[in-house]
Amino acid sequence: MPPTHPRELQIYQNPNGREPFTEWLESRDQKTQERIEALLDRLVDGNFGDCKPVGEGISEIRLHFGAGYRIYFGEVENTIVLLLCGGDKSSQTRDIKRAKTYW
Repeated sequence: MPPTHPRELQIYQNPNGREPFTEWLESRDQKTQERIEALLDRLVDGNFGDCKPVGEGISEIRLHFGAGYRIYFGEVENTIVLLLCGGDKSSQTRDIKRAKTYW
């Protein structure tokens, strides 16, 4: 397994000042938010978990609980993880399109 290195998390903000990822996270229940925040803590340490590229520089982290949550992000120079948006399995195609637009 290749060594991991720390990452800086940043959250995408659209031209109107909205943060799609934050809005999505805050719309989840408290327990789900806590589990996602724990995953983000691991992400800072370079542990991406179940992650795969979805095209055009965007990757998806799959969370194996609840509705099959997904987090979409891009990496800047292998040091910054830009959180774009979140969703679940049922909205996956639409969420990937949105993430690509944000990127």
